Amino acid sequence: MENIVENAIVSAEQMQLIESQVFAAGMPVAGLMEKAARLCFERIKNLYPLPQHASVGILVGPGHNGGDALVIARELYLAGYQVKIFRPFFKLKQLTAQHANYVASLGITFYEEIQPLRKCQLIVDGLFGFGLNRDLPEKTIQVIDLLNSWSQPIVSIDLPSGINTDTGRVMGGAINATHTFCLGLWKKAFFQEQALEYFGNSERIDFGLLRHHIWSVLPQPVPIKQMTMAIALDCLPLPRPIISYKYSRGNLLLICGSRTYAGAAILAALGARASGVGMLSVAVPESLKSLLVSHLPEAIIVDCPENKEGAISSLPFSPTDLSQFDLVACGPGLTRNAKSVVAKVLQAECPLILDADGLNILAEHDVLEVLNERVAPTVLTPHLGEFKRLFPEITDLDDRLDAVQTAAKTSNAIILLKGARTAIANPQGLIWIIPQSTPALARGGSGDVLTGLTAGLAAQESKTVDSSLFNTVATSAWWHAQAGIKAAQERTELGVDATTLAQYLTPTINQFLSN
Repeated sequence: MENIVENAIVSAEQMQLIESQVFAAGMPVAGLMEKAARLCFERIKNLYPLPQHASVGILVGPGHNGGDALVIARELYLAGYQVKIFRPFFKLKQLTAQHANYVASLGITFYEEIQPLRKCQLIVDGLFGFGLNRDLPEKTIQVIDLLNSWSQPIVSIDLPSGINTDTGRVMGGAINATHTFCLGLWKKAFFQEQALEYFGNSERIDFGLLRHHIWSVLPQPVPIKQMTMAIALDCLPLPRPIISYKYSRGNLLLICGSRTYAGAAILAALGARASGVGMLSVAVPESLKSLLVSHLPEAIIVDCPENKEGAISSLPFSPTDLSQFDLVACGPGLTRNAKSVVAKVLQAECPLILDADGLNILAEHDVLEVLNERVAPTVLTPHLGEFKRLFPEITDLDDRLDAVQTAAKTSNAIILLKGARTAIANPQGLIWIIPQSTPALARGGSGDVLTGLTAGLAAQESKTVDSSLFNTVATSAWWHAQAGIKAAQERTELGVDATTLAQYLTPTINQFLSN
């Protein structure tokens, strides 16, 4: 059974409702606080053991996040740590105030100024947890800025103080944590790119939420989930039936390249080749045919008439002819001088992936009208700039997950929004998140490899239902990211060009399959 507790991603409102179910079932608020905070204490003790981190400064806020921090302070003190507490707020919630009174009775010193914590070897941040929805006071922002200028490691409880739980927006200022313990379920902020630099190393603290409490709040299927190795491997077109033949394992057409961007066609084709697709055809300007043949002797290279700019001027296929393929992918290296090509493929009655200039040309039309007229599934793979051009009506991009979900619903397309935390949404409102990536992928051509890989996998699954296509697109993004991570580990982040990335696709997936 899928591990919903590990993979689900929730909003602040959903987390509050789930916790209310736990409390309604009889779990005391104080009991849950003790359980979660003691688990955090155990992790802190393992990560920052005595005597190397003998002195610890605790930041205590007015709410239950401050209560968590006080329980941690108590346990650290009893374990032999020297503890100092920064408490800038006079008024505390009742339970937090009770913990403060007990901690004070132990002889632990409270301070209203931050400076006495300057020489502590570790800081524990319990100022504000999830649910923060307004900018912090200026005095608090000044304290946070000072803390961020210090050199000690900082452990944040649930979220770094100052981060909006849903959008990841910095609410005036935010703690730059070394380590963040996400309590219960993953919050949306952990997958919003604007917040990633504040989390440091993130881990989830499982304090025993029961499935029926989660299911009582979250819709089924869960709207936002992380793609995992187990799910991705299960989505691969393996094992192949023993009677497989080349056309039964996907017939893919890539339309890509120009005289200016010949390499994009090669990179997309290398990505497709790694997918194991049965038949690969690559349509390029006629002047590129010999180049493509030299790199891809197993592929069918379709030489197309080209215009004076070196772009494909027309395709030797009618929209009906295109339907012989299980899937068509169009865009890498195409340039905007290939508008008639994109117009034709949009009429094809087979699944279609658009990337790069395929998206830029699409953006010159009424995107929602064009996509909703298509009878076959469409996959768009924009980066943020392309996304803005495609969907200018979506003006609030603070919440990338909400934005991609809205785009998929209104366009009736699967949207793969590329980034440090790639998000894939389908028209039914479901989202896959790719939870790991690497800055090594910030290189020209990485997206071309992803387009080819996605197209090759999807061509092998094109005869299945739309939900399988959605899962396959997410699987390709996960595989692509894992190949980048493996390549960066062996070549450094500076050594992962797009050709190298393509070379790592097969060994990466083989390693996962053999484990």
